[in-house]
Amino acid sequence: MTIRRILATAVAAAVTTPVLLLSVTPAFADTKPPAQTQQKPSIAELELAAAAAQAAYDNAVAAEDAAIEALKAFHSDTHPLVMAVAAAKAVAADAATAKSEADQAVVDAQAVLDGLPETATEAERTAATTALTEAEGAAATAAAAKSAADAEFVEAEDTCNDARVEAARAIGQAQKVTKQALADKTAADEALAKAKKEAEEDEEDEECVSVPETRLTTVITGLPTTVVAGTKVNFNLRVTNGSDRTMDEVLPFAYVHATDTSGLDSIDDLVRVQWSSGSSSKWKTVDNKRYMDAISPLKAGAHVDVKMRLTIDASAPAGNGVTFVAGDYVNDDGTCGGNPDLEGYEFMIAAAGGKPGRTDDAKPGKTRPNTSDINTQTGTSATPASGTLAATGSSSATSQLALASGAAVAVGAGAMFVVRRRKANSHV
Repeated sequence: MTIRRILATAVAAAVTTPVLLLSVTPAFADTKPPAQTQQKPSIAELELAAAAAQAAYDNAVAAEDAAIEALKAFHSDTHPLVMAVAAAKAVAADAATAKSEADQAVVDAQAVLDGLPETATEAERTAATTALTEAEGAAATAAAAKSAADAEFVEAEDTCNDARVEAARAIGQAQKVTKQALADKTAADEALAKAKKEAEEDEEDEECVSVPETRLTTVITGLPTTVVAGTKVNFNLRVTNGSDRTMDEVLPFAYVHATDTSGLDSIDDLVRVQWSSGSSSKWKTVDNKRYMDAISPLKAGAHVDVKMRLTIDASAPAGNGVTFVAGDYVNDDGTCGGNPDLEGYEFMIAAAGGKPGRTDDAKPGKTRPNTSDINTQTGTSATPASGTLAATGSSSATSQLALASGAAVAVGAGAMFVVRRRKANSHV
């Protein structure tokens, strides 16, 4: 569970439930009764499962390769079924030749008999008739042999074709098995990688020694008390290290919440906060789930200004809003923490077409820390001199955070909530 998700839940509950004291602790995410909580598999078990999935995938790939080779073999003259077809074809061809010769012998014998002159002797006629009879017998035998050879050839060819079709079908089945095995392997690998990452984060959490630091302050300036729907306003977030030591990584955080004038209906989806580092003109949206890019490092007594922009959708009704800001730090020596107080800057939302009226800066819901004696690290620039906003997103060190935030008053609700920060890159 992240500070951002807990914060959003706490503010929404506070806005819709007057005079509510909401305590959000690490146990907040554990909503299941103990009896319903399933035991997570250990890394050793997941490693065994991943190894088994890998072996199954390897076997499936090998089976698919074998099936492909089995089909390719039918293109070879040495395949037994191909050879059987060739042999049957040769026998059928010989039988056809023998039948043709036998049929011709019948024709010749008939011609001899028909060509006997009237003066032919009885013996000559008997001999010719006998030759014709024998030729006809031989032709019948040759015809039967040809029919048998043809049948054997057809059977051999059908057997070969059926085997070829079965081999092709086997490839299709093997490919399905391989696809499923790959999906199982991918799932097992991802589960193992996730478990290892969580274990590493847990180790980092254990290594982080939480030390709250009230002198790490976040102050908003330039945010007007009234913002008209359909407009954008720019303001500034100053993150100040008022301590006497350099903070290796400082992680600013902002959260915006808004309701209609009744205070009961959230219009968060119509309100957007963006930020930009001094080294980039690109605006990035605060999604209430991630810290802004890390300031690395922030020297003792120095500050960094982060450009901010609030946009109210033109369809937003008149209402109230509050922008919360906070900051956490992580040091290379394993210490981490943040200011236990959460600043909330209230503003009113005027319907589209209205006038902003007062343009005074919004004030925090509690006394703003005194930073008059703090030396600037950045001068008038929004880019720190030796500390910079990282360009690669939230710091990897945020997984070490397990800090306790303070209390703030939610706008229009008269409600107090207590927020406990947990790992910065974990989720509910």
